[in-house]
Formats: sequence, C-alpha cells, structure tokens
Amino acid sequence: MTEENLPDEPGAESAAADELAFDVDDLPGGALAALEAVLMVADEPIPAVRLATVLALPTARVEALLDELAAEYRGDLGGRPRGFEVRRAGDGWRVYSAPVYADVVGRFVLEGQTARLTQAALETLAVIAYRQPVTRGQVSAVRGVNVDGVVRTLTTRGLVAEVGTDPSSGAVLYQTTGYFLERMGLSSLDEMPPLAPYLPDIDSFEGVDQAIGDNR
Repeated sequence: MTEENLPDEPGAESAAADELAFDVDDLPGGALAALEAVLMVADEPIPAVRLATVLALPTARVEALLDELAAEYRGDLGGRPRGFEVRRAGDGWRVYSAPVYADVVGRFVLEGQTARLTQAALETLAVIAYRQPVTRGQVSAVRGVNVDGVVRTLTTRGLVAEVGTDPSSGAVLYQTTGYFLERMGLSSLDEMPPLAPYLPDIDSFEGVDQAIGDNR
C-alpha cells in the first residue's frame, strides 16, 4: 500500500472540516473584527494560541492582529485614542479600560459605595446587628416601616448578607458580615455597645413574616 493510499488518521477529516467551516476574513470587518468580538466577551486573559484556534488562523497572524488592534486603540494609526485598550496580561490578551481614564471609571464603579449611610439604613443595620439572624419582616416590625429597599442597599454595600431561611416561615435570614466588623473597627460582635436590651425581642414578632408574605 502506497503512502497516498494510506487511510486518514482518525478525526483528521472532521478536524479539517472544522477549520474550513468558516473564514473569518469573509466576515464583516474581517479577522480584526472577529478577534475584537471574541476579546469583548472574554472575562480573563486569552492566550494567542487559543485565539488562533477559535479563529482558525495561524498564531503568528493572530499576534500581529493583536498588535494592530493595540496600536489602533492607542491612536497610533491615525484615529482618535480609545477609552479602552487591548494588552497582554500574563500569558494572554484582554480588553481593558485605558489607565488614563482610571479616575473616571473609578467614580462609576464606586458610585454610591462610599456615600454615607442614611439614618434609615443605620437604624436597619443596628437592628440586624443586635438581633441577627433576622428576617426583613422582623426588622420592619421593629422599625415600623418597610425595610426591603434599605436591606437591599446594605446587602449591595456588603454590610449584611443572606444566611439561610427561617425554618418556621421560609423567610430569608440576614446577618452582618466580616466587612461590617471591619468598617466598625470590631474584631467580634461581642465588642458592640450594650444596646440590645433597648430593642424588642425578635420572638415577640413571631408570625410577622407570614403576615407580609416575606418568603423571598
């Protein structure tokens, strides 16, 4: 049997078919646009070899395309500098916001996170801290107002967290977090001032969760 008549290796035909299933150069914007599309959905740096596999292109060409994109985003090719850049991070590549805009991006990311808590939020946080674990319904009963929005704010700020459900009502239980202790300068809840005796006993509000349907 001659070499020409030897049977193909297993999977060779399917691999070749996969490589020919599409040609990124035929897509709108060509290989550059295809590369951008992949990088835009990456949540971690992607090695050039992996990008080459996805695009069915030689690794050397993908690396050249990455360099071209980086230059384009910097404005080196005649266009305006972009607010983002593509750069190597470790063994891979990823799109990042440009460092020069760090202050602007920081304001967006931290918006509301450094603002002082409202009086309502502080009162709600105090009830949770001294009577945890506690449901939203129980906190609402103590404060006399609905606290759903306030609890969501405290959860977003990382000061309280869900810790399970109440066995009798199925309502979500909340308690303070380690970040709460850090912000308060405490090493444990035992160091909090003795305010608890002035708060009503949570047991006195048994059944309040069923009454308001707080089983989320």
